[in-house]
This record gives sequence, C-alpha cells and structure tokens, in this order.
Amino acid sequence: MTKTCSNCKKPALTFIRYNGTHLCRDHFIKYFEKRVKKDIKKQGKTKNNSKIAVAISGGKDSVVALHLMHSIFEKRPDVTLFGITVDEGIKGYRDKSIKYAVENCKKLGIKHYTVSFKEIIGTTMDEVALKRDELGECSYCGVFRRICLNQKAKELGVNKLVTGHNLDDMAQSILMNFANGDMKKLARLGPHKKVQPGLVPRMLPLRTIPEKENALYAIVKNISFHDAECPYSTRALRGNFRDIVDDLEYQNPGTRHSILNSYDAIKDLLFDKYPPAELNKCKVCGEPTSQELCKACILKQRIS
Repeated sequence: MTKTCSNCKKPALTFIRYNGTHLCRDHFIKYFEKRVKKDIKKQGKTKNNSKIAVAISGGKDSVVALHLMHSIFEKRPDVTLFGITVDEGIKGYRDKSIKYAVENCKKLGIKHYTVSFKEIIGTTMDEVALKRDELGECSYCGVFRRICLNQKAKELGVNKLVTGHNLDDMAQSILMNFANGDMKKLARLGPHKKVQPGLVPRMLPLRTIPEKENALYAIVKNISFHDAECPYSTRALRGNFRDIVDDLEYQNPGTRHSILNSYDAIKDLLFDKYPPAELNKCKVCGEPTSQELCKACILKQRIS
C-alpha cells in the first residue's frame, strides 16, 4: 500500500523515522528548509554588508549548504557570498569533486576560489600519505584544511565561514571528544559566537539535518554533487564513532538529535569553564595559535 504524506494526501516521498511522519516532495522541502533557517537565526544575526564564504568540496553537504545560503541571502544585496574549495591534492578524488564545486558556484553566480595544500602547506595529501605516519591522513588533512580556509577567508575579508557539517558529523564529533576527554576541544565546536582575533568564525546551517536528508534534498532539487568517499577515510578513527552513532540511531530513532541537544544544553557551561586561550602569532607562518608554533607548522615539521 502506497503511503501518503502526513500533511496532505499526496504520495509520500520519504519517511522521517525519528518523528514518525511521511512527507511528500513539497512538504519534505518545506520541512528541511524551515529547520535550516531556524538554526541559522540561532547562530547569530547576519549584519549589513557581510561577506560569507561557503567551504565547498563538491560533495552533497557542501553544495546543499551553498544553495541554501544563496536562497536565504539572494534578496539581501548587501550580503556577498563566496565559494572556497580546498584542493588537498588527492588524485582521482578531489580533482573530480572540484568540477562540481565550480559548476554549482557558476550556476548561482557566486565567485569561486580554490586554495591548495601545495600552495599553502607545500605538500599534497597524496605525498603525506606516502609517509604512512601513525597519526593517519585525516589528522593532517583536518589541520591543513583549516589553515587553508582561514587564510583564504581572511584574504577575502569574510565575516563568517560556512561549512557543510551535518547532524551525523556533529553527533560523531561530540561523542569523540567526550570519549577522548577533550573538553577544551568540545567547548570550541562550532558554530562560533565569539570572534577570536585572526580566526574566521564558523557557521553550520546543516548541523540539525541528517546526512541522508541532505542527499535526498539535493536529489529532489536537482542539485549536482560529487558522490564518492575520500580514499584515506578508511583509516580515520571517526569511522568507529560513525558506526556507533548509526547503530544507536537505528535502535533508538532520534539519538543523534538527543546527542546534539544535550551538547547545546551544556555548551555555555563548557565555554565558561574552558574559555578560548589567548592567541599569539605562529613564529613560522603567522597564523593564530596558543603556542609558539601552530598545529599546522608542527605537523609540517613532523613530515619534513
């Protein structure tokens, strides 16, 4: 028997398991966009003459974030959007996804920029991977990506940097930091309300949206995206936490939202107990750091 939408009599497109509703195409889009707009408002008012950059890899989450930001701010001529892609230098993966990033920015009339590890760091992820360091590729990639995005965003005079982190990403990150006992890192998870000197604050419009819903939204809105997994992600510790969260969500629908809501309830307390450290300039690259050398420069020395 064909299921019908819980809000109308049209055939259902999807079943939202965590709240027990069936939604048709139109009501799914409305439900999706309403949550994104609601959370963006919670993350702080966008001031006049703001410049917002979207970190766009070409994957589903980042291109959906790009299209949503364009849709929300296209009626505000005082807000300028940019797209920034980081080319980590992963042959057969990033070179393919960049095409989707460029294509989507061009379609929306958004100026696109590419910044590479080779240009900023002096090496590529393929070259880093050849070292077979015990830290794993993702430890290097995350740090190097952050410095590339921050440098380009500052160069463009950006006020906020949008990333495509979804609900699954957030739940995994929260559990990982709890499991590692890293309360300071947990307190620094985005979105950021306080602006640290030299750091561009993050904005996370998709933080309450499950990964599968992002994919479905992209499909029903005919948004093209690169559908592939990074070849180095298999060695990442995050994969273990992804499996844990997926299993918990399967057994108890709504677990991901509960993890995020619990974190949001204590975030201010964590921030008070672990306030941002006073930042200096890295002695090598000049980027903000609480130490003499930033994490990126420490990792560069490790593999040099």
